[in-house]
Amino acid sequence: MDSPIEHYLQRIHAEIAGLKDGQPYSSIPAMAHVDPDHFGIVLATADGYVYEVGDTREEFSIQSISKPFTYGLALADRGMEEVDAKVDVEPSGDSFNEISLAEGTGRPANAMINAGALTATSLLRGAGGNSRFKRILNTYSAFAGRQLSVSERIYQSELKSGHRNHALGYLLRSFDIIESDPAPVIQDYFRQCSVMVNALDLAMMAATLANAGRNPLTNDQVLDIASVERVLSVMATCGMYDDAGSWMSSVGMPAKSGVGGGTIAVLPGQIGLAVYSPPLDGHGSSVRGVAVSQRLSHDLELHFVRAGRTGKSALRGSYDIGTTPSGIRRSEDAAALLRANAHRARILELNGDLLFAGAEAMVRELASLEDDVVLVVLDLRSVDEVSGVALRMFNEAASMLAVSGRQLAVVDSAGDVPAALAEGGQPVAAFGTRSAAVEWCEEELLRRYGADLVQPERILPADSPALAPLDAEAAKDLAGRMEELSYQDGDVIRRIGQRFSGVYFIASGHVQTLMPGPSGHRVKLNRLGAGMTFGEMALGEDKRQETTVKADGDVTLWRLPAEEISRMEENEPRLALQLWRALTQDAYTRVEQYLRETAVRVED
Repeated sequence: MDSPIEHYLQRIHAEIAGLKDGQPYSSIPAMAHVDPDHFGIVLATADGYVYEVGDTREEFSIQSISKPFTYGLALADRGMEEVDAKVDVEPSGDSFNEISLAEGTGRPANAMINAGALTATSLLRGAGGNSRFKRILNTYSAFAGRQLSVSERIYQSELKSGHRNHALGYLLRSFDIIESDPAPVIQDYFRQCSVMVNALDLAMMAATLANAGRNPLTNDQVLDIASVERVLSVMATCGMYDDAGSWMSSVGMPAKSGVGGGTIAVLPGQIGLAVYSPPLDGHGSSVRGVAVSQRLSHDLELHFVRAGRTGKSALRGSYDIGTTPSGIRRSEDAAALLRANAHRARILELNGDLLFAGAEAMVRELASLEDDVVLVVLDLRSVDEVSGVALRMFNEAASMLAVSGRQLAVVDSAGDVPAALAEGGQPVAAFGTRSAAVEWCEEELLRRYGADLVQPERILPADSPALAPLDAEAAKDLAGRMEELSYQDGDVIRRIGQRFSGVYFIASGHVQTLMPGPSGHRVKLNRLGAGMTFGEMALGEDKRQETTVKADGDVTLWRLPAEEISRMEENEPRLALQLWRALTQDAYTRVEQYLRETAVRVED
């Protein structure tokens, strides 16, 4: 199944491609003739999963997007105190190439403007046999996860036409902000701006910042967390120059733009976003890059105020129903068919807050399902909050599953998500418990792959799977000793503490078993259906009922009374022994199911 996120990005790309405002940067002659229609979007998660659409592999020069990465390397090399003495962390309110130096000291306002970037470059030294620029290039490459290179043509063009940056370098030298000959610093600054990247590279660089400085694909710790914290803070307040306030209001993510047409944005712990589109606005930022960032922030709720709580990992578990069967007794043929096809029904357990990152993990898991999976259950019982973007992704995922011939079901005791899906035109099967959802899955698999094995809605005692080990004559004999009982929805059939009154065989409908929880409220244990039994557990230590049993809808039962069982034990011990063997086998089946469910919990 395709990912709803990929489909969303394709729609956004198609819409924003029609935005024709702005012009490519022309002050550097080698960049003046770029194709203005180039347009790519890449969204990379903090664990390295990538969504991309458009011209994502088209190379262009990194330009000012280099600044936060060089600044981070300077922080790692020199420490914050030494770097702060040379370059401040305050927003300048000026454009990227303004001469924004503190009066008296000449200290640049921040490392995102050209004066601050030149200063950061000057703070770096060669080491380990590598020149200053080689270390810069290696750092960029480590962030991107591949070896990057420099465009000599763009570098030479910048070196010849970058008069303002030459002037800034010498002005910084006059204040001793740059402490040595500024010419090599200026040259290395032009080289770092001429490093060639594509949108995928930039997205991985942003994702590495989002992942606390560790490249999510190579697992290399490229930058320490303290330096990442400072870099992202300065990007948030200064990365978009004189448009920084508007950006943080409308997008709400640390970001950096470059006149080469690139834009990156970082949501710590969640995503790195990169957009490539050459036409620029009056602030020197990509017109489409800004538009995409604003749109994604709004639609996917990526603004730091909304996405600030990442919560626990959203995907708690993913397993097929073979690990946690319903417990309904089946015929041997039906049980064998379910074992063979259990992998076709998959349960995804979610928890915590379903914001964008959690919803993305969910749809990624859905998109990676094997082709033979036909039933998907989303268990939302441990989910605290479902955001608007998560609901939209649920809706689109349900639609895409349906198109591929699959069915979606939801376990949601509150019922809010199924209601929202139905309102959005995607009604799904909804259940209050996982066991009920698994029972539905089993019935659906039997209908699809073994229609003749579907268990009837009404099962007479003689045909009960619990009595299957008995021969037909013995089962018929036992059935003749039973009495029929009927209950309506909500009726209490047995209460905790009642004396053993017999074994109950469910002929039709369902019952719910409950017991007091730690705080005194009732906890639902399981839901039993036609062909199952209850009551025999009261033959335990003190022969008293250990759970409360209530009718879950209208239900018909057959009871083998305790008195009749006593008479059988006294007068027909052979038949009584067969009965207890059958019920013991049934009980072991339930214990096995409980152990399987426990194993799932332990593994998660």
